[in-house]
Amino acid sequence: MAVAALPGEAGPAVDRTSLKTKLRRAERVNRLRSFSLVAPLLLFVLAVFALPIGLMLLRAVENTEVRETMPRTIAALNGWDGRETPGEEVFAAFATDLVQTQKDRTTALVGKRINYEVPGARSRFLKAGRLMDAGGGGPWKEKFLASDAEWGSVEFWAIMKRAGQTLTPYYLLTSVDLRQDAGGAVTTNFADQSIFIDIFIRTLSISLVVTLATLVLGYPVAHLLAILPPRHANVLMILVLLPFTTSILVRTTAWIVLLQSNGVLNDILLALHLTTERVQLIFNRFGTVLAMTHIQLPFTILPIYSVMKSIPPSHLRAARSLGAGPLTAFVSVYVPQTLPGVGAGCLLTFILSLGYYITPALVGGPQDQMVSYFVALYTNREMNWGQASALGGILLMITLVLYAVFNRVVGIDKVKLG
Repeated sequence: MAVAALPGEAGPAVDRTSLKTKLRRAERVNRLRSFSLVAPLLLFVLAVFALPIGLMLLRAVENTEVRETMPRTIAALNGWDGRETPGEEVFAAFATDLVQTQKDRTTALVGKRINYEVPGARSRFLKAGRLMDAGGGGPWKEKFLASDAEWGSVEFWAIMKRAGQTLTPYYLLTSVDLRQDAGGAVTTNFADQSIFIDIFIRTLSISLVVTLATLVLGYPVAHLLAILPPRHANVLMILVLLPFTTSILVRTTAWIVLLQSNGVLNDILLALHLTTERVQLIFNRFGTVLAMTHIQLPFTILPIYSVMKSIPPSHLRAARSLGAGPLTAFVSVYVPQTLPGVGAGCLLTFILSLGYYITPALVGGPQDQMVSYFVALYTNREMNWGQASALGGILLMITLVLYAVFNRVVGIDKVKLG
């Protein structure tokens, strides 16, 4: 029989340590169960998002072509002081490596890599490879200089030595119109090769113009959607969402039909006597911005509409009852409450516009191509994965910086997507 404790006597001790241990064990089990539920999504994000970005950033600084194909030459150049043309030992090692690259059929590969920094290097390497196929022996320095005097260039061998490093800043520097000179110092790139700063500025300016255009066109539409009766608002919402039923390629092609010299818009302009001759509306900046604005318009409207729909109509009525006019009430009371939606829509549209490729390529001219066009160019035609990755990496950095600035100025916690 249990004996009750008398007043003043201590009751049975509670095993607090055991309870704490059980609580920690239960919390650990709950954390493991929660992690197991999100693990498939986490692995998916890592596999299709984080890993490709990491590989892209690595490819932007990777530099293995010369080191793997010409190891003897790179080893011999490690002892070269870089002040004058290398000695016979470097040329002998170079000849030995060329014999091997001819067997492996990689001479063009290493020549292509050096050709990025030294124009004409690829043909020079191929010519040297044929010289090795012809046979014969040294002295190799005299033999190479006799075949092409450019083999005596100190700058060429400095670039060869630098190209033998595992990692290189070349692609990233080129992407911002910079280069390394023979001594390794960073300097401005040659005038005929300095194009990428202008391309990044063009990309940012087009994206900004498209964002402003979608805001000017989309804000009234979103307001109309928010104040219309549900029956009419649903019909208008269907029209807003209708472009999502067709691909970007189809919508861009439709703009080609509309904007061409013999297209519908030119016919309308002539019929209304707004112009006396057909206007060039395509393959220029106007066509690019117009097509991109049409495609991005729903992305701006929907966040703004979702915020407007949550604003009570009584706020405007209260402002009017306190003596504010319609315009004053709208600007002072209604518009500030829609800013979270405006921020979300503009941020979404701007970031999406930065990566446009198909639309500028089809309806824009040579001076309207954005960064994505050159990423595709270096990937598919030039087969220069390093330069393509560097351009993509810098565009990613610009996006993250703009996002950070937006978060600092506006506050991402104030942005609402609905």
